[in-house]
Amino acid sequence: MRFNFKIQTYQTDAVNSVVNSFIGQKFSEGLSYRRDIGDIKEKKTYSQVYIDYEDDSGELTYKDDFDETGFRNEKVSLTSKELLSNIRKVQQNNNVLISDSLVDNLGACSLDIEMETGTGKTYVYIKTMFELNRKYGWSKFIVVVPSIAIREGVKKSFEMTQDHFMEEYQKKVRFFVYDSKNLNQLDSYSSNSGINCMIINMQAFNTSLKEGSRSKESRIIYDKRDEFGSRRPIDVIKANNPILILDEPQKMGGRRRKLLLKTLTLYLL
Repeated sequence: MRFNFKIQTYQTDAVNSVVNSFIGQKFSEGLSYRRDIGDIKEKKTYSQVYIDYEDDSGELTYKDDFDETGFRNEKVSLTSKELLSNIRKVQQNNNVLISDSLVDNLGACSLDIEMETGTGKTYVYIKTMFELNRKYGWSKFIVVVPSIAIREGVKKSFEMTQDHFMEEYQKKVRFFVYDSKNLNQLDSYSSNSGINCMIINMQAFNTSLKEGSRSKESRIIYDKRDEFGSRRPIDVIKANNPILILDEPQKMGGRRRKLLLKTLTLYLL
C-alpha cells in the first residue's frame, strides 16, 4: 500500500525553525574516525558479525567486515553567542518567548518543539533529520521514546514515510530499534555514511547510583560485553556524536532524563 502525505505549512515551519537555529554552521559530510571494533578474537567466534541495510527495502542483512572506518557528526562550530542569536530570531519569527540564555548544560543547546497530539510530530522530526543532513551534513540520530507502544509507533512512521522522503531527498534514513540481544547493529550504525537513526526505549538508559537498581537493559548498555568484543555499547554509540531527539520527554521523568542526557549528549533537538 502506498501512502500519500499532505505537507502542512506548520510542519514545514517547525522543521525550518530547527534548521535555522544553526545558521552559520559549516556543511561537513562524512566526518570519518577510527572505530573501536573491539576484540576481533572474540568476534571471530560468531559466524555473523555486522548488520547492514539493503538500500531498497530497509531490511537488515549481515556482513562480515572488520573495517575500522566510522562516520560521525561534526561538532557544532558556532559560538554560544551565535547560537543564541539564531534561536532568538527563530523565537521572534514564531512569536514565542525570547530566551535569555542557552540551555546548554547538557550539550551545545537544547531545543523544544511543542506540537499537539495528532499533528504529525514524528513526521516533523524525521523530515528535520533530512534537512539537517542536507544543510549541515549531520547524519547520526537517536530517537528516545518513553514506552514500547510509542517505540512501535515511531518505527511504523519511519516505514510508512520511506518512499515519501525518498522522492523528496533521493535517499532514505537507515533506522533500527535498539536490541540489547543484537548489539552488532551498533557497528552498522557507526560504519554507515548515510543518514542513520536508532530508536531506543528510555528504559535502556534507566540507571541509578545505587548498586543493583539498574534494569537488565541498562546493565547491558553500560557494561563491557564479551559478545560485543569486550566493548561497552554506550561508548560505541557516543563515538558517533549523535543528535538526540526525545519523543514526549514529559513522560520520561526529570531525573532519569537528566541521567540520559549526561550520558549521551553533544547537541540536542
